[in-house]
Parts: sequence; C-alpha cells; structure tokens
Amino acid sequence: MSDNFFELLQAPEPLKIVGTINAYSALLAKKNGHKAIYLSGAGVANASFGLPDLALTSRDNVVEDLRRIKGVVDTPILVDCDTGWGSGLNISKTLKEMISAGADAVHLEDQVSEKRCGHRPGKEIVSEEEMVDRIKAAKDSITKKDFMLMARTDSFSKEGINSVIDRANAFIEAGADSIFPEAITKLEDYSKISENVNAPILANITEFGLTPLYKADELKAVGVKMILYPLSAFRAMSKAAEEIYIALNETNSLEKKLKKMQSRDELYDVLNYHMYEKKIDELFSKE
Repeated sequence: MSDNFFELLQAPEPLKIVGTINAYSALLAKKNGHKAIYLSGAGVANASFGLPDLALTSRDNVVEDLRRIKGVVDTPILVDCDTGWGSGLNISKTLKEMISAGADAVHLEDQVSEKRCGHRPGKEIVSEEEMVDRIKAAKDSITKKDFMLMARTDSFSKEGINSVIDRANAFIEAGADSIFPEAITKLEDYSKISENVNAPILANITEFGLTPLYKADELKAVGVKMILYPLSAFRAMSKAAEEIYIALNETNSLEKKLKKMQSRDELYDVLNYHMYEKKIDELFSKE
C-alpha cells in the first residue's frame, strides 16, 4: 500500500477518499480495499458529540478521533482541520498535533472562525491575505515527509469561479500542495479550475449538498484528481440504525431484520478477533 497521498495521485484514475467516522469504519474501509480515508469535521461533531457542524468542536476532539483511527489502520488519512482553530501559533500547534496523531494530509479552509457547513447558506470567508497567512503558518510547521497540505476555498458561492482560481493560485504560492474548491455546481467549473491551477484538485461529492453526484469518469474528464465521499457510509449507517430502533418499537422481534445486520462472524473477521483470542490462549494456557 502506498503510504502517502503524493504516491497515490500517480495512478491514472482519480483517488477516491472515503469518510471514516471512527476506528471501526476505518477497518471496514481498509478491508474493502480503499487506499485513502478521511476524518470529517462534521463527522466528529455529528457522530462523536451529537452536534451540528458549526465550529462547536475543538482541535483536541478531532485529534482524539484521529488517534483512535490511526491506532488500528495504516491507511493514508486526510483530516479536516476547519479554519485551523486560531491563527499563527495556534495553526502551527494544530499541524504538529495532527502529525503526531498520524495525519498524512490536512485541509484548512478560508471561512471565518465561526464557520458553517460548506453546503449551507450564510457562509462568510476571510480575505485572501488572511488565508495565505494560515497556509504559510501551516506549511512552516510540517515536519513529516510527504505530508500533503490542502487548501479549501469556500469562495465559489460568495465570489464566483474567478475568485476560486485566484485564491487557489495564491494558496499554492503560499505552500499548499492541493486545492479543495467547495460547493462547485457544474463540471465546467471544475474544468476551469484544473486548467488554471497547477495543483491536484479535489471534488467533494457529498450527498444532499450543492454539488451534483458526479461520477468518477466525469470528474476525471475535467481534471479532478481526488474525489471525496466524506459522510456516505455514516449516512447509510445512521439510516440503518434508525430503522432498527423504529422496528424495536413496532415489533416484538428483529428476526426479519437479521439479513440487514452484520453477523458476529463478519464482525470478528474485521476485528481479527480470533488472532487476539489465540494470543490470550497462548499467554495464559497452562503447560
């Protein structure tokens, strides 16, 4: 397995980066052959704290979930660092702690500190100069070889495609390795960005958002190198869990729902349960 995003981007097809909200999700993604995973800020807020994605969680909250994930998988992971949780020294601290916890890439965005979901109205962005300072502070703090610094811009909905291109190029000059233009609505706009920006471009294909659910071959044709599916599995898991909770109120048995459940053997396979059990037996067996 490639151990960094730069190597993964050498493949001819766009790199699929799948959201993993916790360590077990990361194990499932790895078991099923995914080469890159993602820790979403919204995922941390929603799944770990039951909160909306409105800057209500901290750097420490994200670092804790990251440590748990990297404690069980070696899959390269991109981490959502929102606006960096401060400026200057705070952003430096963010990068150092993310790297220490196992991050292989992070993205910082150009929203104001009181940020909102990128696909919701009411977003406000900082000046290009302020975001450049964020990128410079992050770049100067990277100590890990082949670490990718990604710049996200939410300027499309506020200022249009030309602003996205101008900001992207300024962020690359400041040290960003790749660009995440958020909430793009047309394939032609991805094409304009890739033609005018000399860095890998990420498309965020998040369900029920502003960006249509473009297929991988469509995005490849317009120059996109990375495709992010930030919360797809989490949404499916949540819907399935809700169906079980509803069924428990309405029926006396879940027997008809068993086919929708992961079996005990399947769980044990993902966890490599029998290996642990064997080690316990070996350690404590009597001679």
